[in-house]
Amino acid sequence: MSQKRQTGIFDRSDDPTSAITTLSYDYRAGYVVPSHFHDRDQLVYATRGVMTVRTRSGTWVVPPQRAVWIPAAIPHTITMSGVVAMRTLYLKPRLAKSLPRDCCVINVSSLLKELILHACTIHALKRSVKWQMHLIAVILHQLEAVKTVPLQLPHLSDPRLVRIAKILANDCRDPRTLAQLCKGTGAGKRSVERLFEKEIGMTFGKWRQQLRLMQAMRLLAEGAKVTHAALECGYSTPSAFTAMFRKALGIPPSSYFG
Repeated sequence: MSQKRQTGIFDRSDDPTSAITTLSYDYRAGYVVPSHFHDRDQLVYATRGVMTVRTRSGTWVVPPQRAVWIPAAIPHTITMSGVVAMRTLYLKPRLAKSLPRDCCVINVSSLLKELILHACTIHALKRSVKWQMHLIAVILHQLEAVKTVPLQLPHLSDPRLVRIAKILANDCRDPRTLAQLCKGTGAGKRSVERLFEKEIGMTFGKWRQQLRLMQAMRLLAEGAKVTHAALECGYSTPSAFTAMFRKALGIPPSSYFG
């Protein structure tokens, strides 16, 4: 594995023989795991709290009932919203062949959750041990069946888009239209709309909605009420926020975090 282009701490596995190794750790609210990367693929799951994973290509919000898939050699940071009980599986590279070679958020079924928690009590799974080989097979089977979840915010590189992104990231409640936000960027509304589509394959409206959804996730994980989260994220009413949340994730925020 080439490390010339990597930035961050190289967290090398100290167990090269096991197919899967694990880590269980509880983090305080607001804690940030600094930029690092692994020589193994990583499935990061939290039984409590919300994690925000950032790489060069995007930001992923990982609430309970979800996990983030981070392939080997991708530098990333993890920020905790609320107290986070993290449970992680480290897989030999390409052991889970069905999962992509880029980060994504996946659904965690009830069975996969129990498999993760059980594996974390064992610490390492080897194919040379027959019963562990069977457990590895079941975990891989569950990973083949997972569905990805749209909880990603792609990073922007064009300076005009970055300026708009910074304004909204600093205050999701900013009510200005795209045309108003474009003033001073050196590009008009139509040009910026085309740039969003070209650079990340997403409309400005969809990107803004994702930004608000991810901010709401963090607030709700920290114990905020739905009404407060809605207003802080720029929605005029809790019902409008709940409708957006339900459309994106299938259930209302009260049920999601309940």
